[in-house]
Amino acid sequence: MLRINTGRSFANCTGMSRRSFLAAGTLGIPGFSLPELMAAESAAGIHGSRKSVIVIHLDGGPPQMDLIDPKPHAIPDLRSPFRPISTAVPGLQLTELMPRSAEIADQLVFLRSLVGSDGKHHAFQCQSGYKENVLQTIGGRPALGCVINHLLGSAEDEVPCFVDLMQGRPLVRNSARPGFLGPSVKAFRPDISHRWKRELETGMKGELSRLGDNHKIELELIDELPVARLDDRLTLLRRLDQFNRSLDSSGAMNAMDHFTRQAYRVLTSGAFAGAMDIDREPPEMIAHYTPTSDWGGTQSYTSEGADSVLKFMLARRLVEAGVRVVSLSLSDFDTHSDNNNRMQHLGPLFDFAFHALVTDLKKRGMLDDVTVLAWGEFGRTPKINSNGGRDHWPRLSMGMMAGGGLTGGAVIGASDRNGGEVTDRATTFADVVATLYHQLGINPQSMIHDPTGRPHMIADEGNVIRDIV
Repeated sequence: MLRINTGRSFANCTGMSRRSFLAAGTLGIPGFSLPELMAAESAAGIHGSRKSVIVIHLDGGPPQMDLIDPKPHAIPDLRSPFRPISTAVPGLQLTELMPRSAEIADQLVFLRSLVGSDGKHHAFQCQSGYKENVLQTIGGRPALGCVINHLLGSAEDEVPCFVDLMQGRPLVRNSARPGFLGPSVKAFRPDISHRWKRELETGMKGELSRLGDNHKIELELIDELPVARLDDRLTLLRRLDQFNRSLDSSGAMNAMDHFTRQAYRVLTSGAFAGAMDIDREPPEMIAHYTPTSDWGGTQSYTSEGADSVLKFMLARRLVEAGVRVVSLSLSDFDTHSDNNNRMQHLGPLFDFAFHALVTDLKKRGMLDDVTVLAWGEFGRTPKINSNGGRDHWPRLSMGMMAGGGLTGGAVIGASDRNGGEVTDRATTFADVVATLYHQLGINPQSMIHDPTGRPHMIADEGNVIRDIV
């Protein structure tokens, strides 16, 4: 976990206060940094551009029929109470919970036929495109951001290549994991809980407690260490007030040189701390990301409030600063009870946030270079249960995309009249992630290597969705 004090008082020309501090997850096993693969961008015709991806995890699994795939002709016992509304695309309807997305539907892509969910309550498949058990004996498949860090990142970068802002279940279950690439390409994880609180479920609190710090080793610089002394790596390591020597047994100690150089660059440049400081935004932009409507509905204790929309603005600030991949979460779509009232709160909240991000990127001239994807780990059942909720439904999931040069106004796939089974154009999680690689200028059929030197295709299970690229 990376923690940076983003107060606006700076003490020296580096832009970093003496009291700024860094606490970062281990970035471990060496030997996988391939700076020469920056040439892949040139070969893909990007030539130094900063193509980026923002992945929004709708934690808990959003109900497709209550958001982007209304089924007004479903049988009465299954029908969503939310009426269909017209959009900027003739013939395309969303539900009344999504009026802002409807206004810009001609700029969006709607995924209505996602199949192959792992059925597990984390964001790993949404980060990697793969089920958790794939290549598990060698550490599992890496998240997209970790692959991009491996291919395009450098210890000399002033901002991390991959920043994970996910909270709740995705954080507890370490969803954005590096897999067989090893911890040297692990995501930077800023601690944003002081600004955006996301209460954990009771079971999650116990799970997090049992995990301890094994998956998020912290390094923290003491307050009185001046920036000028960071030049001396040995002094830096001696002055760290938290340093887990058990890393020696894991073989990750050798990677600390890489980590230290990267931490040094991130800390002293001030670029990342500046990007994290959302209070630098002008009032009118804060207002752009601040809902003013009271949508009603029920906000459960694990659901987030209106202030969570500002996380979307933070994601934009990070890609604007040069971060390649940002992941964030919005909770809590696990509506096993009181689905309709909870969606009355969550649906418009997500709609407002997605619209705010896309329109902001477009106004800044960034939308063609930033691909935005929002999806969850699975869909929800067409049938309402005895508690008025919708249960897990891995057989059909939903998603929304925008930007990155994608063809807007597209609908991928279709489902039956009840919104439970795919009837046209089944699309897998791996297909979507392969498309993200393509948008970043990375050939999803190119190879990366595991610790034994064995090559693996970046996305051997996925095919680029050619209709929209």
